[in-house]
Amino acid sequence: MNLDELVEQFAQSIAAQTDCILRGDAKTGNKHADKALAAFSKLRKHGDVGRDALAALFSAPRMDVRVTAAAFLLRYRTEEARAVLEDAAKGEGMAAMGAQQTLKNWENGVWALDLPE
Repeated sequence: MNLDELVEQFAQSIAAQTDCILRGDAKTGNKHADKALAAFSKLRKHGDVGRDALAALFSAPRMDVRVTAAAFLLRYRTEEARAVLEDAAKGEGMAAMGAQQTLKNWENGVWALDLPE
């Protein structure tokens, strides 16, 4: 799988996870979350190039995808990721709440989304 395909897999998996959660199907949502984590792990194996590829999702049409990509890249692309999260945090819904919590955890020094290599 190339980088673009991995980014697309991440985006589709996050969108599918959100859709499942909104339908009350957490079990299937968790399967999509696992797929997103697997895509992110593969992107990280490409180092900065993989992370830069994921940053393309900062302008994704779906807010949940933008917020999740920003949360995963917060330590690496802090300024850009914070801007995405701060913008999303002004809204309503699950993605806005996720952005608010991510920012709160970041500011309190308890953000820990980096996955082991």
